[in-house]
Amino acid sequence: MLILLSPAKSLDYSHRPTDVATTEPHFMDQAAQLIDQLRAFSLEEVARLMDLSDKLAALNVARYAAWKRHPDPADIRAAALAFNGDVYEGLNASDWDVSLWKYAQQQLRILSGLYGLLRPQDALQPYRLEMGTALPNPRGKDLYAFWQPTLKSFLPAEVEAAGGICVNLASREYSLAAEPALNALTVVSPQFLEQRQGKAKIISFYAKKARGRMADWILRQQPKRVEDLQQFNGDGYQFSAMHSRPGQPAFVRPES
Repeated sequence: MLILLSPAKSLDYSHRPTDVATTEPHFMDQAAQLIDQLRAFSLEEVARLMDLSDKLAALNVARYAAWKRHPDPADIRAAALAFNGDVYEGLNASDWDVSLWKYAQQQLRILSGLYGLLRPQDALQPYRLEMGTALPNPRGKDLYAFWQPTLKSFLPAEVEAAGGICVNLASREYSLAAEPALNALTVVSPQFLEQRQGKAKIISFYAKKARGRMADWILRQQPKRVEDLQQFNGDGYQFSAMHSRPGQPAFVRPES
């Protein structure tokens, strides 16, 4: 199964560069094209483009200026360790052993506004560029226009090599970039709900962490069939046939 995740806005570079060996992202040339575009923007233009405060805009203007096509080892971290958010708290890649890192490198992909598609060990330089950003580029009006053709030609072979099933644990914002690539494939998009006052509903904070937890569970358990995903029970979630739909198995956590 090929697992798709979203990246995180926050980054953690406290891990030493030598913690995990890094690999070069597949689409560094395309990332460099986007960086060149972003470097032409003023602080005010970056703030407006991404709806950022002046402080965050200044941070990212500095990041674009420092970004390198061939980065220094001290400036990179493995993607699965560099991203720091609810999904990656659930993923807990810092707890992986060597064999699990090796398997994750084959089975896990992270969608990215700058890099397109990342493997867990791909070398990440600090950046912020969300997939939903309306950045005009030679391919169209936004990053979906930029990345969809590339992902459409690349991602199906990745899914096939990983067993022919894609478990989409990415957010809607990022899934849209991969949607044309996945149209003819077997795709499963798990949903995570919380039982509250007799009703089951999605609560974003918990759902994000559950996506990471399921990704970690898949890497450890190595299920082969779509039906095998129903065995997931991390953090108290249980499969619910009543709340599931075709291609969207639902997992509900009872109210504590």
